[in-house]
Amino acid sequence: YRIGQLYMISKHSHEQSERGEGVEVVQNEPYEDPEHGSGQFTEKRIYLNNKLPSWARAVVPKIFYVTEKAWNYYPYTITGNCSFLPKFSIHIETKYEDNKGSNDNIFGGEPRDEETEVCFVDIVYDEIPERHYKESEDLRYFKSKKTNRGLLKEGWIDTQDPIMCSYKLVTVKFEVWGLQTRVEQFVHKVIRDVLLLGHRQAFAWVDEWIDMTMEEVREYERTTQEATNLKIGSFPPAISISETPLPSSTRSGPNSAPSTPLSTEAPEFLSVPKERPRKKSAPETLTLPDPAEVKETFHCPGDPSPRPPLPSADSPVLQ
Repeated sequence: YRIGQLYMISKHSHEQSERGEGVEVVQNEPYEDPEHGSGQFTEKRIYLNNKLPSWARAVVPKIFYVTEKAWNYYPYTITGNCSFLPKFSIHIETKYEDNKGSNDNIFGGEPRDEETEVCFVDIVYDEIPERHYKESEDLRYFKSKKTNRGLLKEGWIDTQDPIMCSYKLVTVKFEVWGLQTRVEQFVHKVIRDVLLLGHRQAFAWVDEWIDMTMEEVREYERTTQEATNLKIGSFPPAISISETPLPSSTRSGPNSAPSTPLSTEAPEFLSVPKERPRKKSAPETLTLPDPAEVKETFHCPGDPSPRPPLPSADSPVLQ
């Protein structure tokens, strides 16, 4: 799945991109971390203005993107997103294990607040948005020719062998009064839909990547990313990026992982007009408790080793 993950992300990004919309790869290079060892660092710009609901498009510029930075130390990855919006952040930790989602302490067993929600995601029988449905990717009817895995029937999680699970710890924060709950719930839903679709595709495309070496999938990744960048076009950057350690009080990746500091000043479109009197009884901002952290588990028919073995011989926004 280490190879399948890279293949799926590149192909999925290319399919979901079009002129002015999609995923532009800014940086993709090896990265060495003192704690996690050798890995891969990627930086992407995700243009999604037309994918936002009408209430969100009303308050963002015409060309809007979020910056995604990811550190892949498979089987552990860290992903962070930020945009020009103040006090808005997404942080995702991922771990892969050979089980059915039974490890409740995979992220260290540290105490969580009462808003934490554990969401089990079944890549076969959970519904995906209708616009993304393809019969060729319906895992109820898909059977791999090279691995002989599938068809996946009801109860497949209890009977499939080998099997692996992708654990996601997702934290979304949007601390803007009046919009916090609505935006955070919307972002959690979008992330869940994207990860569900990507993991379905990773298995549906298994015959395309199962025989690849790491060198071959890196070359596929490079050529596909170049084609995707040309497909969506290029735009001038809307925010400046500098490499600064995350504050110690912030949930983050390793200290060596760079991050994008956000301005604490609200953008003009969220500011109260100067000519409009402010009501003392209606504060402009309100500090609320930390938002929900959602641990999503994705059951994938395979194991997380770099080269899942064939049964007859001898695991999609995700990095």
